[in-house]
Amino acid sequence: MNDEKSEIHSKIILAKWTDRFLAWLIDFIIISSISTAIIFALFGTIYYEFDKNGLWAENTQYIPTSILFFIYWVILEYKTGQTIGKKILNLKVVRIDGTKAELKGILLGCVGKSFLLPIDVALGWILTNEKRQRIFNKLGDTVIIKIKDSEDTSDIKYVKD
Repeated sequence: MNDEKSEIHSKIILAKWTDRFLAWLIDFIIISSISTAIIFALFGTIYYEFDKNGLWAENTQYIPTSILFFIYWVILEYKTGQTIGKKILNLKVVRIDGTKAELKGILLGCVGKSFLLPIDVALGWILTNEKRQRIFNKLGDTVIIKIKDSEDTSDIKYVKD
């Protein structure tokens, strides 16, 4: 049984940066739409201001949306390893050894992509390793993998009881 586990996790397929970006883009569109709808419902417009110059709103309008992104990613990635974007593109966040990611790793990865994504990605590319990790993925000991299509049954063996 132990040999089966090591065999499964020795065949981890790392997700391409382009697939990860497309998954992020799908999630971005979903959460941005929800965020915009919430702002519209609360303020009657998508352009809200809290002071007469609009400075406070200009400088802080990304915070509620970033918090919404953070909550969305933490819940889905911790529960299933996948967001809607990752599910569509057959991607999954896992620990470096291929097992289910721990909450600490998910939290770190989500902080990076919710609040510091440009820095996280840029440093990840500059300081990249063979595992295609962003900086916060590296800190959280997680990777994004490509999972097999559910229709691929070539390695499934059926045994009668």
